Amino acid sequence: MPKQILITDPTLRDGNHAVGHKLGAEAFIAYCKAAEAANVPIIEVGHGNGLGGSSMLVGESRLSDPEIFRISREHLINTRLAIHVIPGFCTIKKDLSKAVELGVDVFRIAAHCTEADVTQRHIGYVRESGKEAWGILMMTHMASPEVLLEEARKMESYGAQAIVIMDSAGAQMVDDVKARISALVGGLSIPVGFHGHNNLGMAVINSVTAVNEGATILDGTIRGFGAGAGNTQLEVLVGILHKLGYDTGIDLFKILDAATMAEKELGFIAPSISPISIVSGLAGVFSGFAKPVARAAAEFGVDPRDVFFRLGERKAVAGQESLIIEVAKELAAKQ
Repeated sequence: MPKQILITDPTLRDGNHAVGHKLGAEAFIAYCKAAEAANVPIIEVGHGNGLGGSSMLVGESRLSDPEIFRISREHLINTRLAIHVIPGFCTIKKDLSKAVELGVDVFRIAAHCTEADVTQRHIGYVRESGKEAWGILMMTHMASPEVLLEEARKMESYGAQAIVIMDSAGAQMVDDVKARISALVGGLSIPVGFHGHNNLGMAVINSVTAVNEGATILDGTIRGFGAGAGNTQLEVLVGILHKLGYDTGIDLFKILDAATMAEKELGFIAPSISPISIVSGLAGVFSGFAKPVARAAAEFGVDPRDVFFRLGERKAVAGQESLIIEVAKELAAKQ
């Protein structure tokens, strides 16, 4: 029997970064229908920064979270509905409870790679509500395999039913992925997954590496739509996994149809590895910072590459957008 790989598709969440969080109802409906037709098992939807992420600081969403959940739920029958949850952006009482009420199936509770403690209450609430909770560790190039395992074990103890590590900056090489995935697979009793970004062109090979090291969950977005240089390109990933003998349950031709539809009919522009994306990956800075860095650099008359490398030195993470302005000001003052 071929080894089963569970694919989660965050096109309608991470892809929202690529369009300034402005995906409209028509995009959610069209892509949910296409993904459902292709037998994609899980679709993740929402603002790019997840539940409660819409704000002036990180970008306001065109649709509210409840609108997104209602629209998506209506057009998904066999495909499960997932959301990204970062404690601090959302509240349990207002946001998380509403998501449960509106039929979200899988809650991916995320934290910076060394801050798993903040997920305990959220994971506990989701499990008590009878829903599926995964632990997500972000920016994992910033922690050693040993530290990641320690943090992942915390999430497992809180009730997480899977752990996914994110290469949020697209900074990891094959050996980095090998070390991290093998440590987690060997040290946990729940499934392990990988979420790649393509800043250095490594997203697909890193995802395959993760599977070869024992991961059974992979993230991928159609045409690679996502922050910065984009995510692991879903239709490429599915084709390669099938070629290698893995079973995703996804219809290859129909996911290829979804890729054609997404670019032609939804107005998406497929991401590419731009010079600034390469710098983001080399600096180890969150891919979603590309646009705010460009704006700040232009405003203060500094080189965006310098901003990225300075942010990397200061170990900036998602949610610290205000630090971009601070760094740009500092660089301008030194000129």
